[in-house]
Amino acid sequence: MGNKISLKEKVGYGFGDMASSMFWKLFGMYLLFFYTDVMGIAAAAVGTMFLVTRIWDTFFDPVVGTLSDRTHSRWGKFRPYILYMAVPFGIIGVLTFTTPDYSATGKLVYAYITYSAMMMIYSLINVPYASLLGVISADGKERNTLASFRMAFAFGGSLIALALIEPLVNFFSKAGGRENLQLGWQLGVAAIAVICVILFLLCFAWVKERVQPIKDEQSSLKEDVKDLWKNKPWWILLGAGIAALIFNSIRDGATLYYFKYYIQNAQAFKLGSISITYSTLYLVLGQAANIAGVILASPIGNKIGKKNTYLGAMVIASVLSTGFYWLGRGQLTLIFIFQFLISICAGIIFPLLWSMYADIADYSEWRNGRRATGLIFSSSSMSQKFGWTIGGALTGWLLGAFGFKANEVQADAAQNGILLMLSFLPAIGSVLSIIFIAMYPLSEERIATISAELEQRRK
Repeated sequence: MGNKISLKEKVGYGFGDMASSMFWKLFGMYLLFFYTDVMGIAAAAVGTMFLVTRIWDTFFDPVVGTLSDRTHSRWGKFRPYILYMAVPFGIIGVLTFTTPDYSATGKLVYAYITYSAMMMIYSLINVPYASLLGVISADGKERNTLASFRMAFAFGGSLIALALIEPLVNFFSKAGGRENLQLGWQLGVAAIAVICVILFLLCFAWVKERVQPIKDEQSSLKEDVKDLWKNKPWWILLGAGIAALIFNSIRDGATLYYFKYYIQNAQAFKLGSISITYSTLYLVLGQAANIAGVILASPIGNKIGKKNTYLGAMVIASVLSTGFYWLGRGQLTLIFIFQFLISICAGIIFPLLWSMYADIADYSEWRNGRRATGLIFSSSSMSQKFGWTIGGALTGWLLGAFGFKANEVQADAAQNGILLMLSFLPAIGSVLSIIFIAMYPLSEERIATISAELEQRRK
């Protein structure tokens, strides 16, 4: 069923999410910290900004999905967006991490504008990129492999970004003879942006679109939205994805605060003039574990099913996240072990989610006779953004509620609050994700039957 996909094309597909994830991880791990501790904006104000800008951006994703479904070019429906948005992606990313010489209000307005622009550009390149998984191959196992390549490269990109960003910031901050953190962040992010643009262009060049809809005629947007509204598996997966991103984003957003203000022992060792912090080691270890989880996802998912694999991973993540609360400041070895195990579980679930979205696109076409790959895959991006929106806003608001004050010694309430944001609070998201995915109805056997029927219809 379908064409055999070459290793080069699988790698090219992986490059696309490697580029996206380098910035996605910088946003998730560092942007709140950048706004509070480098740009000087209040944490609660940043939390509100994340909510306002991301809600708009979340609903922009389906707009991009419907546009890409209706795009016709010599490169296909989805690849042109990767080509034309690559350079704007890099430029706006650098501007997002640039500190203007404005008043506190001016800086907040600047953050609103640049962050909103960045998220819209992200949608314009990432929604079509995600949709490619539904048109590169019609074969379910090839899709599992492609999704695993995608997530392995995504977490690899995140690992590279996390390993490079603090050393780059430290290097460029001292380039002028005196420390300038604002310049360090701008130039450090610029170096990563160049890598991202190159990766996107390679993805465009190496990937092909093959799967065509059964009908040549174009269905109306109203019909596509009506089909989606009645798609029960889509709603279930949407809820599971949002909850999983809440779990991830709260843990990610609180990490730098945890090491700076709770552990209070930032520097692990030095490589020449570059300091390597415990937070860098913690984040890099997490990304390495994510990659291990991605590698495990395909063989385990093919053996026991995507749903069972997802459920098992999230149950383990919930238990470990809750247990993180009782780890003391001096138990660094256990802190790192828990991070490794939780991150393996997180790495397992995300390629499964992407592969299940491709299955849902097939299910929708089988049921309705119309294919809306871009609209369905935009929902995956929407769930990412919405989960990240809630998690990011909660992180800023919770810091404010716990009495956090940037660059000061934190009160006991703030320190305990930061600890809760690495343990009990994200576990609420993982438990919600378990509840949703337990209701998911599309088994491997049913998808195989649907795919075979679609193949016959296309012939």
